Amino acid sequence: MSLDVRDVGRPHRSAPVEIGPRAALVLALASVGGLMMFLWPLFVSPASEAVSSGTAHVADAPFLFALILPLLVATVVAELGDDGFDVKAIAIIGLLAGVGAVLRPLGAGTAGIEIVFFLLILAGRVYGPGFGFVLGATTMFSSALLTAGVGPWLPFQMMAAAWIGLGAGLLPRCRGRREIALLVAYGIFVAYGFGFLMNMWFWPYAAGTFTGVGGSDPGLQFVAGDAVVENLRRFVLFTVATSTLGWDTGRAITNSIAIIAVGRPVLATLQRARRKAAFDRPTDFAPPQVTPGS
Repeated sequence: MSLDVRDVGRPHRSAPVEIGPRAALVLALASVGGLMMFLWPLFVSPASEAVSSGTAHVADAPFLFALILPLLVATVVAELGDDGFDVKAIAIIGLLAGVGAVLRPLGAGTAGIEIVFFLLILAGRVYGPGFGFVLGATTMFSSALLTAGVGPWLPFQMMAAAWIGLGAGLLPRCRGRREIALLVAYGIFVAYGFGFLMNMWFWPYAAGTFTGVGGSDPGLQFVAGDAVVENLRRFVLFTVATSTLGWDTGRAITNSIAIIAVGRPVLATLQRARRKAAFDRPTDFAPPQVTPGS
């Protein structure tokens, strides 16, 4: 007698969190919505009450928070509905989000030293863009709960970190030194990108703080109703003056050192965990069949 165990036809997984057509659409909508959260003050009229109040985000943050979470949940639901979210991936996301939540307070607040981002980059690289997107958002959320850092900035941090993990999973394939060099370059890029986005969320509401001589010159502050190009020019100057030379550069250096120092062993560990979890193997089998006469 022999047993004939056969695969029922489910395709092999290419990633722990696969992105099917519906999930890709939801991710795109979530990203567009997140970008609108960052940039909408540039396109409102001067009469808008939101841009005239320096505490506008304090008032509307609960609504933004209520907006971003359903989008993230919709991403998860879409991937589950499209058979794209492995239950083992949920466990690994929980584990890595917990590690990130512990790592983040160790350096945050000191000259831009933030060691959590290199983990998001390496995990997104190994497990793919969908995994990286969810991990980035959940890491920021869990670390905020751990450090009592829940505030109007949290939904913006969640979306920006989600984009970091997503982008890491979309990087081109390579190996060895080229891979480390690619990840270092990406780590530098997202360090400045994260600072750029997080400055944008509050800069339009810092009224009167960065005016020119005598207060008549807008200086580096946002001017409601002014041309988008002019406001963006002032914003770039504001970012360079307040964070690029300090916080963002510190974050870029931290990412680079961490990836160069421990990138290879961390990548190897994550790859080993992926192989042991067997994400790339089919998991459904037909019942054993008995071959007559054997």
